[in-house]
Amino acid sequence: MLKTHSSATPPATPDVIVIGEALVDVVTSPEGTVEHPGGSPANVAYGLGRLGVRAALLTSIGDDDRGAAIEAHLDGAGVVLLPGSRTPGRTASATATLAADGSARYEFDIRWELPPVAPAFLPKVLHTGSIATFLAPGAAAVKTLLEQSHRECVVTYDPNVRPALLGSQAEARAIFEELVPLTDVVKLSDEDARWLYPGLRLEDAAARILGLGAGLAVVTCGSEGSLLATPATQLHIPAIRSVVADTIGAGDSYMAALIYGLLARGTDGLAPAVLETLGRMASKAAAITVRRPGANPPTADELLADLPEGAAAPAAVVA
Repeated sequence: MLKTHSSATPPATPDVIVIGEALVDVVTSPEGTVEHPGGSPANVAYGLGRLGVRAALLTSIGDDDRGAAIEAHLDGAGVVLLPGSRTPGRTASATATLAADGSARYEFDIRWELPPVAPAFLPKVLHTGSIATFLAPGAAAVKTLLEQSHRECVVTYDPNVRPALLGSQAEARAIFEELVPLTDVVKLSDEDARWLYPGLRLEDAAARILGLGAGLAVVTCGSEGSLLATPATQLHIPAIRSVVADTIGAGDSYMAALIYGLLARGTDGLAPAVLETLGRMASKAAAITVRRPGANPPTADELLADLPEGAAAPAAVVA
């Protein structure tokens, strides 16, 4: 676990610690405006909790009503909010305007800082990503934590690029490429890959990420499926066709299910059969999520339903 400078400790050792922003998604559509707890790292932590994984979140939320709503939301999935994550001030927000096809355009009101932390003991998996890895001053603290931890546990990373909050493309890519060697698994969308590496085929972008030191690079491509690549294997998983309510949180559900699969994979490493199981399970989680409004990921029972005994989830990805 990551120990904050506080006497409080979580009630049980988490299997996964997620580091990153939690915020409120203000979703505007032709039907009106609603608010959902969100933020990519918080969504991943919530998705893990829904899957029955012991998960904790290190974040920065305000002491306002929105912060209280986020904490209650996480608690509802059994996710521990690590000490120091609530600070005076307002909670960040992201306003998502939905198009007719369910896609979202975002505007952000966010500041990102982390409480002082130091490694005490580590989980099986440490996950980070999104705004938290790019936005100063908190991004420097995230990088330090990865430097301290990456040799001792599995580190997963989803850049979840938000160009409106970043500097130049070159600056953002430099930050991203400084973090990749501190990780084991990098998952990004095809939009992320094309923004970070314009002109590169997705397969070549994945190869570049592997060349920087990651052991597994995953690129999700919405209705076109996903690519899972290791230095030895490239595997394409086809997409599940799904009626889309909206796409909010789909990639985060994919990430949570991918981590869930990594925890359960046993001793077979990243063999092709393992990659196929990981990809199909994560794809099903994303497909379930897009069928309902907001970042509403599946439970383990939902994820495992409709499966033949002993089989993985149907080949799919919508993320």
